Amino acid sequence: MKYLSIKEVSEKWGISTRRIQILCKEGRIPGIIMIGRTWGIPEDAEKPADARIKSGKYVKKTTSDKDCNNHNI
Repeated sequence: MKYLSIKEVSEKWGISTRRIQILCKEGRIPGIIMIGRTWGIPEDAEKPADARIKSGKYVKKTTSDKDCNNHNI
């Protein structure tokens, strides 16, 4: 099996090298291996779906926002 570097996969998938490092660290790319201090990503690996929150739906409210919602002003 042929393995690609993070830079090669970055160009192939169109995302940053840092994002690929994070995906590797989280174990979200199947079949990855460590080659010394570098990640080896299988050539046939598919780009994982982006699981980051995009809607803003889960944005933490401040305590002052919560207090205003509980009172009828």
